[in-house]
Amino acid sequence: MLPSGKMPGGAPMNVAIHLRNLGNEVDMISRIGTDDLGRELLQFATASGLNTQLVQQGQTHLTGVVKVNMDDKNNVQYKILHPVAWDYIGVEDRAMEKVKEADAFIFGSLAARSEHSFTTLKNLLTHARKRVLDINLRPPYYDRETLLFLLSQTDFLKLNHHELAILSGYLSEPSDTLEEQVLALAGHFDLEEICVTLGENGAVLYQNGRFYYQKGFEVQVTDTIGAGDSFLATLISEILKNTPVPSALAKACAVGALVASHHGATPVISEAEIINLLKN
Repeated sequence: MLPSGKMPGGAPMNVAIHLRNLGNEVDMISRIGTDDLGRELLQFATASGLNTQLVQQGQTHLTGVVKVNMDDKNNVQYKILHPVAWDYIGVEDRAMEKVKEADAFIFGSLAARSEHSFTTLKNLLTHARKRVLDINLRPPYYDRETLLFLLSQTDFLKLNHHELAILSGYLSEPSDTLEEQVLALAGHFDLEEICVTLGENGAVLYQNGRFYYQKGFEVQVTDTIGAGDSFLATLISEILKNTPVPSALAKACAVGALVASHHGATPVISEAEIINLLKN
């Protein structure tokens, strides 16, 4: 719910739509209410090309709503209502089969805020090939114990530099520099890849014992909603195609910047726009 009106969104759906826009086959696991907002979301997701067969519907809880404060367009504030339908995602055999078949299973930490959805997430994680965690620390919906468990179940971790500092503080010997914090997390949780987003300053990716750096791209910011989600979608898409890391990271940063220059979380970004920004 934005000051200008309602808009379909939510990190997992944003990532899914951007992955689909990049030509990937995507299934989304979630839950909505049998209310008007739920029907609108389902129509929007379907029109965006997503397979919504794994989106559950229930009458007990309303579709999820987030109230957004955009007084600072570079630091958008969110109030996430609780409890809502996606706090009650159930275990389904067909979802487990899809996770088993998938090249990557992307999940967010907010899915663990309720015991019901957290139990389902734990079940699905046991079947995933490549487990991609998009940390999304929204007070008061996280705690140390839950986050440490999620990190132990992760292969690829994506987070921002503020979240990196918080997670680093959970370790017995907190580190000072970004690189030291990343290495400590990778060593403690046996993480294969860690990507840290730095806002307008770009991103850093740690993979196979090596750090890769990419500066940000200069654009006129409209709003930053969905920029990080489009970044993650692009990066995972390119990594699964075995694109060289520097090129994958550059493209991800370019798409994130372009999304920030558009209104809303899931604008369609053309290949021509991406190429033009990368060239300039």
